[in-house]
Amino acid sequence: MVFTDQLGRNIEIDSFPERIVSLVPSQTELLFDLGLNERVVGITKFCVHPQKWFATKQRVGGTKNINIDIIHSLKPDLVLANKEENVKEQIELIEKDYPVWISDVHNLTSALHMIECIGALTNKIGEAYTIKKDIERAFSQLAVSVFNPFTIAYLIWREPYMTVGGDTFINNMLELCHFRNVFAGEVRYPPITIQQIQDKKPQLVLLSSEPYPFTEKHIAELSLQIPHTKFMLVNGEMFSWYGSRLQFAANYFKRLQEQVTHLFH
Repeated sequence: MVFTDQLGRNIEIDSFPERIVSLVPSQTELLFDLGLNERVVGITKFCVHPQKWFATKQRVGGTKNINIDIIHSLKPDLVLANKEENVKEQIELIEKDYPVWISDVHNLTSALHMIECIGALTNKIGEAYTIKKDIERAFSQLAVSVFNPFTIAYLIWREPYMTVGGDTFINNMLELCHFRNVFAGEVRYPPITIQQIQDKKPQLVLLSSEPYPFTEKHIAELSLQIPHTKFMLVNGEMFSWYGSRLQFAANYFKRLQEQVTHLFH
């Protein structure tokens, strides 16, 4: 059987995989929700959902620091990777011995396509279709909600501060929330200064829970430096996990819209 990944590469497998290694946290959670418990043999140390897999499945290192020896010991018949989250050189080593399907997700459309593809790849087409439809339904309701757009900056890191550019999945989620990212003209995840945030004059700065775990103390710190801007902590998983967690993202965004509206009134 031949399957095409999101980089346009053809992946050939003899039969539906029985020993899957996932190198991508959001895709690991998708595999669980597709009902592939016995068929997933390896995950990364960042694959924290579901908790019972995190506690029991063999870990193969981090998303950017994969232990190739552990991969060999697991003898996978399929490895799931991601263009952005994994290191190209490490993936090239792995694919010398095992079929590797690589996702490339940068917006909701490509996330839904990834879910469909992994459903087909694992012989879980019906389950994947159900998840996809649930996500589409939830986001369609979000799209028609009444919400005045606010200008925002979204911070993912500290020392140095880093934000998200217009070509990222997170930015697409912000757009679907009807937020206007003041750094949308940038690419990927640029480092920025306090002065740059001040110059852009966002009405609101969103502080993500991941990869840097921003807390209330960081709001207090930033409020002194940028006194005329409001700040809010947000769940980074809802903005950056592009698997089955998207089923819950739209409702989270709707609540967030309500909180932001209340903050400005």
